[in-house]
Order: sequence, then structure tokens, then C-alpha cells
Amino acid sequence: MIVFKNVSMRYPNSAHLFRQVSFNIDKGDFVLVTGHSGAGKSTLLKLMAGIEAPSSGQILINQQDIGKLHPNAVPYLRRRFGLVFQDHKLLYDRNSFDNVALPLSIQGITGEEAARRVRAALDKVGLLNKEKAMPITLSGGEQQRLAIARAVVSRPSIVIADEPTGGLDQTASLEIMQLLKAFNEVGVTVVIAMHDVAQVSSIAYRTLHIDHQTISTLPAQTAML
Repeated sequence: MIVFKNVSMRYPNSAHLFRQVSFNIDKGDFVLVTGHSGAGKSTLLKLMAGIEAPSSGQILINQQDIGKLHPNAVPYLRRRFGLVFQDHKLLYDRNSFDNVALPLSIQGITGEEAARRVRAALDKVGLLNKEKAMPITLSGGEQQRLAIARAVVSRPSIVIADEPTGGLDQTASLEIMQLLKAFNEVGVTVVIAMHDVAQVSSIAYRTLHIDHQTISTLPAQTAML
């Protein structure tokens, strides 16, 4: 599903984040991207989603070389992804319902179909009773669950989450990880950047570990809190 072939990444006037890295992420995988602060975890996720372009090498999504896509095709590629950011990136001038509806609106899905999908997504994350609430009135854990609802409302095949439990307490962190695992269990590929794997409870996962410009692929394992 996601294939990196000899990918290197370097920003202007800086050292390489990684050099000549190759790995595969298969459909249905649950993958943790680990590494020290500044190792390149967020950049790796952006490369997977086509938000950043590599300095060299190939990145294939469902056998498509995203480096060869016409710019007009990139937005359609990104529809395959549900993106969850550490800082939520919610629209604080819109209520919960409208935040979740935004990706559907961009795709031209409106009316009853959009409303049905939005409420289904809110229900899955336990926020159906908060559809009219403004994000500022929600707790940190609820805001992150709202961000997850927005990420999955378009029924993506891949969910990418950047430090989704950052700043949350242990209970809220566990709820977020259980939500992401629940989506994985119905076939969604999940890739999560995080620095503290102790937040993963009873979840089988693979690891991509970034260290000294290399990425090591570790076999599937199960973490216990």
C-alpha cells in the first residue's frame, strides 16, 4: 500500500533527516513511527501523505508513484488519507458538526448524505451528543476525538496521526489509541508517529524507528501498558 524506495529527505541548509531508506506498509497494518524529537517523524508522515516531496527516491501509494502525479491529481490522492494532527487543526468558529463535515464539503458531498456520514463519524468517537458544541468548549481528549471523526468521515483507507496523544492524560491517551485501533480492526491502515510507546495498550503493531538518518523496521509485537 505504501512503499518507500531509496528515499532521502533533506531540507535546504540542513542535514539529511534520512538517507536511502526503503520499507513497505501493507494494507491493514498498524504502524508506529518512533524516534527522538527532531528525528523526522512528522516529515515521514508528510511524505506518506504527499504533503512533502522527497529529496530523492520513490514513494508509491497503491502502486502509484506520487512523484510522477500531475499536481491536479494530488488532491485526489490525499482523499485516501485521514490526517490527525497533534494540535487538532480544528476550526474554532464552527461547531463540531461543521468541523467534521468540512472534508465532505470539499468533495462535494452535502445534504442528507453528508449529515448521515457526519453523525455516524461523531457516534463512532462518542461525540454524537456534542454535534452543536463549539470546539473551545470540549476537553483536550474530546477535541482530539473530534479531529479523528473529521479524519475518518470520508472513509479513508489510510489514517495518519502525528502524536495524537500529545498533551493528553493517560485515560484520554488510551481512549484515542483504542479508537484508532478500532478503525484498524475494520481494515483501515493506521500509521502513528509517537515518542512514547508505553501509551499503546494491548495493541499489536509494527515499528518504523528513525535514528541517525536510517529507518529500522521492527517486526510486529504487542505492547502492554
